[in-house]
Amino acid sequence: MSLAATKLGLSALTLETAAYAQLALGGSSEHDLALYLLAHGGASALLAAFNYLLLPAGYRVPRLPLLLLLFGLIFFIPVLGFIGGITSMLLIRVIPSLAPPVKFSSVQLPQLDPHDQVGGVGFRQPGMRGFLGNVEAPVPVRLRALVALSNVPTRLASPLLRDLLADPAEDLRLLAYGMLDGQEKKLNSAIHVTLQGYNGTTDAAARAQAARKLALLYWELIYQGLVHGDLRRHASEQGLRYAAEALTTIGDDPALHFLHGRLLHEDMRHAEANRAYDRALELGLPPSRVVPYLAELAYDQRDFAEVRRLLGMLQGWPALPRIAPVVSYWSLP
Repeated sequence: MSLAATKLGLSALTLETAAYAQLALGGSSEHDLALYLLAHGGASALLAAFNYLLLPAGYRVPRLPLLLLLFGLIFFIPVLGFIGGITSMLLIRVIPSLAPPVKFSSVQLPQLDPHDQVGGVGFRQPGMRGFLGNVEAPVPVRLRALVALSNVPTRLASPLLRDLLADPAEDLRLLAYGMLDGQEKKLNSAIHVTLQGYNGTTDAAARAQAARKLALLYWELIYQGLVHGDLRRHASEQGLRYAAEALTTIGDDPALHFLHGRLLHEDMRHAEANRAYDRALELGLPPSRVVPYLAELAYDQRDFAEVRRLLGMLQGWPALPRIAPVVSYWSLP
């Protein structure tokens, strides 16, 4: 117990004793009652401060409401409030020392999952998202992790970068914005250059190839998650426009039909997307590239029997490790 707390406790006890002595020896007039209340109030204030100083540090907030509560209990409950205040504060100090000590054993920190390590070949998006979103982690370490995203495909990095645009660390916000802006400018610059070539030629074959490239670039804006809202709708409309134009000249290109199907799929035009995918298959595009999207279309239309049939076609394909769990699930009896 500190010297200040001891002085406050003794002063409160002295003043409270004087208050009761004055009340016992004095008269019953209003003047005598006022003197008692004044002395009792001062003793209550001193004892409240004494009790406050005896509290453990973690129990001393909020300060003013706590002091008022202690004062009210002591002042409005004569004798018992005074005795109870002193007793409770002493018990707070004594009881913890009677409890048996809790023994903790130290454990070694687990190693970081190598698949979650920044810059590794086994990049895992959920692990990276959790690390970059951890505001308790040191900002320099998070910055290095963010820089490592430049080696990650934009389709995977874009959602992570957008999450960081609301991060409390300004350096992270600026770097994430700069990376997103740089990726979008790169594609927009390619669109601008290709559009100049498209408008600058009258050769039908050259214009068709330029339109094909424009459709692909607009699709990349959507696929990489660089445009949203009205910009995404605009990119979808432009991509569909140029894909349809290119198909009038090079209608035997399976990759172009597949791209057209992806754009139609994005635009929720399911029947047309289905026909475009089927045409890509007819022209020789491998089923492993097209069938998953046909299954997705069937799932969107709640044709689960068709989903099962389509995914059943992919059983045994060794080059499909990422969708193998999906194929296995839909193959269950």
